[in-house]
Amino acid sequence: MMSILNKSIGVIGAGNMAQAIIGGLLRGGCQPEQIIATAPSEKTRLTISQQFGVHVSASNLEAAGSDVLLLCVKPDVMKNVLTEIAPVLASQKKTLVISVATGITVDCLERWAGCSLPVIRSMPNTPSRLGVGACGLFANTNVSAEDKGLAESIFSAVGIFEWVADEALIDTIIAVSGSAPAYYFLFMEAMKNNGVALGLTPEVAERLTQQTALGAAKMASESTLSVAQLRKNVCSPGGPTEQALQAFQQGGIEPIINNAMQAAVKRAKEMTKELSK
Repeated sequence: MMSILNKSIGVIGAGNMAQAIIGGLLRGGCQPEQIIATAPSEKTRLTISQQFGVHVSASNLEAAGSDVLLLCVKPDVMKNVLTEIAPVLASQKKTLVISVATGITVDCLERWAGCSLPVIRSMPNTPSRLGVGACGLFANTNVSAEDKGLAESIFSAVGIFEWVADEALIDTIIAVSGSAPAYYFLFMEAMKNNGVALGLTPEVAERLTQQTALGAAKMASESTLSVAQLRKNVCSPGGPTEQALQAFQQGGIEPIINNAMQAAVKRAKEMTKELSK
């Protein structure tokens, strides 16, 4: 894996995901002076500066000259940002551009930048803030092995990553991991509420729900067994767990999950069409 430690890093947009990445980079050994983060809000710039000690600026042009440029802005402002920094990118020509925006294709990024560049689309998720994120990556043909190594060193600092060979699979990544923390939160919310309805205090129900979700995820990630086998191992014939799982299946949990993930992919594709105009 190529080291990011000797590279300058620009971060345009300093929201939650940008802050997660900056924090991960610093935990991974990067020095604050390597990083410049931009944000239009003076309050945000002050917060970033105080929390991480990195250089901050209101000028996107200042960050655009970095060796690696992370575009962490909202999708609807990406075109304006790239148009603004296009002259700097054209003069550099070798800046590795990494987009963290949903729905913005590599073709759009290059077209708005006005030049051919090494571009990587990334799709991290919110647990990246805690260093346990999951990220999908897609590279265009201008991305070198060294560039891929740099991207890997960045995203390994905030969790795990997986490369996809087809850009369309980024939409699948959104459904599987990008949006998925919310699926688990919804399930946990229902678990807690039903625990309360069955007699537990809200505090007890919440603590037990959270710890159980954490334990199940840890077991799944550390076991050599499949999640299907782990599920079977919890069930005793005729016991409460078996009855609960049968109720889930009779209620159509698998079609529900399928419909939800298909809806996420569908909306991601719609956003791509809307944003590419």
